[in-house]
Amino acid sequence: QTNQELSQLIKKHQPVLMHLLDSALSPAMLKNIAQNPPGAPWYGFARISREIADEDFCLSLKKSGCVMLKLGVESGDQEVLDKLNKGINLTDVAKALKALKKVGIAAYVYLLFGTPPENEESARKTMDFTVAHSANIDFLNLAIFNLPIASAEAQKLETDKFYEGDLSLYGSFRHPAGWDRQIARDFLEKTFKRN
Repeated sequence: QTNQELSQLIKKHQPVLMHLLDSALSPAMLKNIAQNPPGAPWYGFARISREIADEDFCLSLKKSGCVMLKLGVESGDQEVLDKLNKGINLTDVAKALKALKKVGIAAYVYLLFGTPPENEESARKTMDFTVAHSANIDFLNLAIFNLPIASAEAQKLETDKFYEGDLSLYGSFRHPAGWDRQIARDFLEKTFKRN
């Protein structure tokens, strides 16, 4: 049904480029799109998976019109990824980035700094991972972690509101390793971005 809806929308609007807005296109959805190309160039968010690390699968995505995948890598330190329960393996990330580059699909990589398990050493590992794979990364999105106030992590940390009367979904927290938002931001500005 999704393919039929996409085909109807494409015929009606004739887009130059289509952005699929799912928070993460599943491997099954990507396979479906590869087998039933929508008829217009497209891009979207995807999780790193064994499929995306496979060059033949990436080639089928390219043939379906995929021009870019947005990937939440988050960290270049496997220990941080494991503690965040991301289910991401850096070996698969490296293979995926290489496969995407080889077939001509741009990689838009999201990195997240200041998470509770991160410290300066792990942030430097992220920088080193990024440098090592920079030839296969087309775009970078560098963000500072915001703690969701209703998250399991918030229950384990000393938290505070960003400001009085704050109604946001996020809160401030005391970082267990002293790697607070401003220190992480300084690292990005003075070290990471200068590399």
